[in-house]
Amino acid sequence: MDNNLEDRLVEGGGEEDIDEIKTWGQFVKESAIENKKLWLLAGPAIFTTIAQYSLGAMTQVFAGHLTTLELDAVSVENSVIAGLAFGIMLGMGSALETLCGQAFGAKQYHMLGVYMQRSWVILGLTCFVVLPIYVFATPILRFFGQNEEIAVLAGRFSLYMIPQLFAYGLNFPLQKFLQSQSKVMAMAWISGIALLFHIFLSWLLIVQFQLGLPGAAVSLNLSWWVVVLGQFAYVVMGNCPGAWTGFSWSAFHDLGAFARLSIASAIMMCLEFWYLMFLIVVAGQLKNAAIAVAAISICVNLSGWEFMIFLGFNAAISVRISNELGAGRPRAAKFSILVVVMSAAVVGIAFMILILALRNVYALPFTNSPEVAAVVSDLAIIFSFTLLLNSVQPVLTGVAVGAGWQWLIAYVNIGCYYIVGLPLGYLLGSYLDMGVKGVWIGMISGIGLQTLVLTGITLGTNWNKEALMAKSRINKWGGSVAPQMDSQYNEFDDPENHRESKFFQAKRCGVLNQTDCHTFRRKTVGAQDVNILPRWKEKCIDVRDKKISGSSSGFFVP
Repeated sequence: MDNNLEDRLVEGGGEEDIDEIKTWGQFVKESAIENKKLWLLAGPAIFTTIAQYSLGAMTQVFAGHLTTLELDAVSVENSVIAGLAFGIMLGMGSALETLCGQAFGAKQYHMLGVYMQRSWVILGLTCFVVLPIYVFATPILRFFGQNEEIAVLAGRFSLYMIPQLFAYGLNFPLQKFLQSQSKVMAMAWISGIALLFHIFLSWLLIVQFQLGLPGAAVSLNLSWWVVVLGQFAYVVMGNCPGAWTGFSWSAFHDLGAFARLSIASAIMMCLEFWYLMFLIVVAGQLKNAAIAVAAISICVNLSGWEFMIFLGFNAAISVRISNELGAGRPRAAKFSILVVVMSAAVVGIAFMILILALRNVYALPFTNSPEVAAVVSDLAIIFSFTLLLNSVQPVLTGVAVGAGWQWLIAYVNIGCYYIVGLPLGYLLGSYLDMGVKGVWIGMISGIGLQTLVLTGITLGTNWNKEALMAKSRINKWGGSVAPQMDSQYNEFDDPENHRESKFFQAKRCGVLNQTDCHTFRRKTVGAQDVNILPRWKEKCIDVRDKKISGSSSGFFVP
């Protein structure tokens, strides 16, 4: 590690980076440690993602007890209107994965709450920008050729679902705020409780009281607000010491720079979400369009469920990368990528084998049409390979988010998906008459190209430089904001802080100089004396008081 980076590490109080791995034994040891960190993050994150995704899915299940028209209306609103809003809000909120994660790694805990509040401001304004899509859903759906009756009913249901839009605006910043601190188990519990509440309330309102679409809307809206209020209550009840110190006017500072990163995150995310939506549109231009759309929809649906799982890996690697870069540990960040990609690939291979083994039957739960089932079965080989690619691609996207490369990845997505993937799919499917298989080959070509590009970017990255850029980003976007610790928080007594950070508090007070810091690092890092912190705290305060009174202070080791 270069001297400049080490100086910055000293200023930020980060732990030492992992040793360079030179032997198989070291690799196995570090892999075991990293895998434990990964699954402690990814496991609850996967459950949270699936539980929240299931809120809309369960609404559609209960809507099956209504008329076919009402079921279609719920499905269209859920997949098109709410799906569009979900993608935008999730993308905008993903800016916090970069900022909160890197600030947490750099031990700038007080900035996490400020960042979250800035995101609330940005996403709150975005809600009003997106609101016309809900209000004018009927003419929008009619413009795109939706059946008149479905368009009218879906538009009415969209109006009922406006509270969900504002829940999105609060939920995703809260989610990223908690993720950056590895508070994922709390998120999982809250999401699980909300899902159970939603199932019960949907049964009560739709099946028992037969309230129809208004009942479905009430249930879904309330369930999302249970998620939001549950997470907010967890935060304000003191479970995030140092990170949440109350509402601050600092939330209204630097909104322009924050908005630019949020917009970049939204564009990056939406380009991925919309890719599959456009795929269905392309399928609608083929011969036997009804069968083609049905077959593509089944594969997209299955791919969507798998994607929810790998969004958990995406969240985990984003947290790991941002935390390690913020802490100034580039080797640890790079090693995290390797371990997570390997783990995700193993899961992807398992899905690939499962689809190949069930190639003749995996479509049957979704369709009664032999023609559709035959087309889906014919797609099994390339679809299984898609699932493998989809296991690695979200991880690499998570790396990009953790490192703050949102604009770069947005350009990559445009090139790979919309300049290569979709046109190639249309060419193969329509002009070369390859049908659904041609469309899917085009789509997978775009994903494959994007994966290769992201792999190249990741391999070619100077992670030392990224660690320095993370520190610069923290300083630029709020590192100068003074911490406002709540009365119950004492950083000296926080067991999650490394013993080094106690020393750097003294240094920031002006007690010790840069050379002293290096000396202290060498002499105390790895010390086994568990009583070092209380003794250090006393001596630090003593030296500070002497310095204030005019006494000279030399370096000492407790």
